[in-house]
Amino acid sequence: MKTQLKLTQKKGFKTLSFVGIMMLTLFVFNSSYGQAQNQQEVTKEKFTVKGNVSSEDGPLPGANIILKGTKMGIVSDFNGDFTFPKSLKATDILVFTYLGYEKVEVVINKDRTFLKIKMVTAAVEIIGALDSAKPYKSKRKN
Repeated sequence: MKTQLKLTQKKGFKTLSFVGIMMLTLFVFNSSYGQAQNQQEVTKEKFTVKGNVSSEDGPLPGANIILKGTKMGIVSDFNGDFTFPKSLKATDILVFTYLGYEKVEVVINKDRTFLKIKMVTAAVEIIGALDSAKPYKSKRKN
């Protein structure tokens, strides 16, 4: 009698575990369509940002434009023009950098989809005089 109970318990446990695994796979692989309307609203708020980077001397080819907080960015072309590769939303911040110029951060909003950035040269100061006394002298004689 005890062996008969153990067999039915094992059979019931196997059936229950099989049904549990099937239910789990149905929940995991089921696609959800409940938020499709919200996704469309979010895509309406995203937009493409274009612009031009220049200085007082003219366009800056090769200026770096990076989305703050990410590694995504682009480099301006020969005329200083750029089109950011990712659609941006309001409150995103673009960081403009170029060697010898001050960094510029611009907050994106829906009214500003074309940016005209004018970069200012960075002031570089050298503290102290240059040391011309070398510890090693040349052995060559003129």
